[in-house]
Amino acid sequence: MSIARIPPIQCLLTFETLARLRSVTQAAEELCVTPSAVSHRARQLEQIIGTKLFGRADFSLTTEGSEYLAYVREGLAILQKFPNMGAAPGKRKLRLAVTPTFARSVVIPRLREFTEAYPEIDVTMQVSIPLLDVVAEDADLMVRYGAGRYADLEHVCITHDVVTPMASPEFVRQYGPFETAQSIQNQPLLRSPLEPWRTWFASMHLDWPEPTEGSQFNDIGLMCDAAAAGMGIALVRHKLGAPWLNNGTLVPLGNSAAFTTPVASPHAHYLCWRTGTLDRWECAAFAEWLKQVGA
Repeated sequence: MSIARIPPIQCLLTFETLARLRSVTQAAEELCVTPSAVSHRARQLEQIIGTKLFGRADFSLTTEGSEYLAYVREGLAILQKFPNMGAAPGKRKLRLAVTPTFARSVVIPRLREFTEAYPEIDVTMQVSIPLLDVVAEDADLMVRYGAGRYADLEHVCITHDVVTPMASPEFVRQYGPFETAQSIQNQPLLRSPLEPWRTWFASMHLDWPEPTEGSQFNDIGLMCDAAAAGMGIALVRHKLGAPWLNNGTLVPLGNSAAFTTPVASPHAHYLCWRTGTLDRWECAAFAEWLKQVGA
């Protein structure tokens, strides 16, 4: 039997409780977790086993759900006879290596959702900048940004993104209006090797070389901060730039198609791990959660 195919015990307990009580609120109270944790674990179990367990909003079971419940109750009853067998003392530890802006914009704003769903897991986050070979040591899971060619690791794409030139509102008022793609030609373009301008130039049918002058940043978040401070125009990824877009410190340059049409970035974020890592249920749970968050 493959351990990787066995669902986390927390999911099985939640399924049995929810099937018995047929109420997310009551199940949450019995399990001492939040209602969102109950819903998340139930969805995760269905994804792991590839079967729909609950048929309607009243949490009545499908035919497959009823059959599976019988096996789950039988298994839990056996485990209850040996309460200490296989029990791990303390919390499970999970070490995540993640690029700074992805952590800031995507993971941290939603991490409470995961910790509430899995209070028995402690997450340690470490900064990793693969472009500069700054790699977190001994991480269980790693978020990398690139073309997805990682021969030494198993990996899955967790999020694609699109880019648009943006600047601070003050910059746009002072140096605008920007009505065509060509109108940025003599403006300061902020640069990053993580997001080359040639992608956007090509989509606008501009035969321009990659800029070789101007401020350069090895982190997208730093580049967004610089653009928000009025230093120039940045090519901003929508998902990673969400904090700046939401608070209005970065805005598109104008309303023309050149600045409202998102352009696909040539790279994506990938979750990577060494073979065997997902045999640990805490790693598998976080991987499933992160794929949903990045979608």
